[in-house]
Amino acid sequence: MTMNFPTAVRTCLTEKYATFSGRASRSEYWWFVLAVIIGSIITQLIWWPLGMIFSLAVLCPGLAAGFRRLQDTGRPGWYIAIPFGISLLNTLLAPAMPTEEAMMAGEMPNMGAMALSGILAIASLVIFILYIWWLTRPSQPETNTYGPPPVPAS
Repeated sequence: MTMNFPTAVRTCLTEKYATFSGRASRSEYWWFVLAVIIGSIITQLIWWPLGMIFSLAVLCPGLAAGFRRLQDTGRPGWYIAIPFGISLLNTLLAPAMPTEEAMMAGEMPNMGAMALSGILAIASLVIFILYIWWLTRPSQPETNTYGPPPVPAS
């Protein structure tokens, strides 16, 4: 049932790049996550725009792998969109940092926006911990709503 590093990366990047149906084993998902982390670090060190391009290139297969992984544990795959939505909401609603001149003049940042951003940050942390728990759960050994158990590609 386990998949090795090169097979997992090949599966997620070529065979199942945008496949949101079916199931993904723990090894397929976590080996791919490791490859994305390594690739992100290397591309950021080379040239930050290259890192942005890499991140965009692996966004779809990363979401697809997470989608399939959640389905493997018996949860709806679309749940993978919840942390991205909260993160996007926090980014859009984040208060602007006050300038030094504004601080010297005694102006305070928008406290309502700061409180909302803080609440969203705490929610993000709780959801992150919950998702780590879900994504590390064993596969359901039997066929579930999303299909039969994943079999490693040869």
